[in-house]
Amino acid sequence: MTSSNTTIGGGGTVSQQLLNAVNGTKSSDGSSSTSGTTNPNSPTSLQQTFLQLLVTQLQNQDPTNPMDSSQMTAQLAQINTVTGISQLNTTLTSLASQLSAGQNAQASLLIGQNVLVPAASTGATTTVASGASSGFGVSLSTAVSDLKVTVKNASGAIVNTLDLGAQQAGTVPVTWKPVDSSGNVLPDGTYTVSAAGTSTTGATATVAALTGAQVQSVVQQSDGSTGLMLNNGTTVGMSSVSAIL
Repeated sequence: MTSSNTTIGGGGTVSQQLLNAVNGTKSSDGSSSTSGTTNPNSPTSLQQTFLQLLVTQLQNQDPTNPMDSSQMTAQLAQINTVTGISQLNTTLTSLASQLSAGQNAQASLLIGQNVLVPAASTGATTTVASGASSGFGVSLSTAVSDLKVTVKNASGAIVNTLDLGAQQAGTVPVTWKPVDSSGNVLPDGTYTVSAAGTSTTGATATVAALTGAQVQSVVQQSDGSTGLMLNNGTTVGMSSVSAIL
């Protein structure tokens, strides 16, 4: 049968519950080392445990070789540091929750808006519905003297080519009226967009087409961050949005 007390120093005893609290273990009967719903890692619990250990240490010190006061001061400084770190963690956790809630509220304002996001592996797209396009865009790493955009239908046939001329580096949103090269209104559907540019030196510039889509809802992603569900069936993070049309 295990004793509920452990002897230390000069004959004093330390409660088994105290040792369990320090070691983060449970008692032999399976009960928790802390009573009620107290968090053993909370600042108050840590301070109580430390003070119990300190008092027990003082009670059981060797009278002929008492504890050095500098050691006690160092221990007090250590518990203050641990307590401060614990309180800081609590504050940061609360702040992170508030920031997440604020971001969700801001993201909800995008519902119904068209945004530009990086293209999927199948390429950049734009959706045409009721004679209107969700738009698209182009990302330029450098300024170009001439920028051309090609729009293809679901069959891969070119329906229109847009010459946007000279453009500066950065994101270039394109508001496109869904018509073909002859001015005929295009039917509803999803169209693929590609772009090519020539730099000011005459070399081929690095150009990336951006998908235009409408935000349908705000969701929480697997990593806890805020995501936007788009009408093309994809979900992107807030940081992926290049522009709001």
